Amino acid sequence: MPYPLLSFVDIYYGFSPIGPLEAINMQAFERITELLARAAREDTAFPPTDLYNEGWMLRLVLDWFDRNRTVEHELQFHASASWYSEALLPSAFLARKRGDKLAESWTHADGVIGHFQIGANGSGDLSLQDKATQLIVTEAKMFSKLSAGVTNAKYYNQAARNVACMAEVLHRASSLPSGLESLRFYVVAPEARIDEGVFSDYMGRDSIREIVQQRVSEFEDAEKDEWLEEWFLPTLATADIRCMSWEELLNVIEHHDPEEATGLREFYANCLKFNQFVAQRYS
Repeated sequence: MPYPLLSFVDIYYGFSPIGPLEAINMQAFERITELLARAAREDTAFPPTDLYNEGWMLRLVLDWFDRNRTVEHELQFHASASWYSEALLPSAFLARKRGDKLAESWTHADGVIGHFQIGANGSGDLSLQDKATQLIVTEAKMFSKLSAGVTNAKYYNQAARNVACMAEVLHRASSLPSGLESLRFYVVAPEARIDEGVFSDYMGRDSIREIVQQRVSEFEDAEKDEWLEEWFLPTLATADIRCMSWEELLNVIEHHDPEEATGLREFYANCLKFNQFVAQRYS
């Protein structure tokens, strides 16, 4: 049941049945809901892609798997596992000094499932919990490709970077890759884009290994060489790495929950519609 709209005077003098701050927040949430409901309509007040995008599509999918934990799938949550969007993954190649010309920053993960905590060492940073059994990193796409590189390493593409960051997460937790029951990296994208081979050059294990080996070699650092052998290569060998289509995920959801799948398919159709306009504009 929606809360009644209250005047500022009502809220200021405490005439709200739910408290002043809660009433202000609830009114804001109601207005946000109304604005989002208009996102696909002609009277929208902001670009539809602010809502209909791969980030929100992924959040909806992860939320569904979180609420349906008995469904057997690669994205099935382990007991006590959680998910988080836009987590910061640590890099093995952070700056060693000011102006480090080889360094890179932390990597944003579109979605992560597993046993971890957020913000232990800073805002948004991810660290693995003790006795973790699951770490799944997902990169979501609609029409964009995986990024080709970073500022100080133009060849260091997004797939290689994500897998390397997963290795660094394990390294910092002293958690061997073989100790996790579910260690995965997935690029989630439209089936048509996957079939076009848009991601295939970056997702092969040999390609990922060669890219990270090149990255490590630039440092001429024995500690980086050790990290490569003891953490990155075992992570690469252990992790399940592949592309997964939105259509595949929607089919799984539809099999178990047809009603919610209908809404998700409509949301996905709008993602394709509005993001295709953007992709065509900049192609």
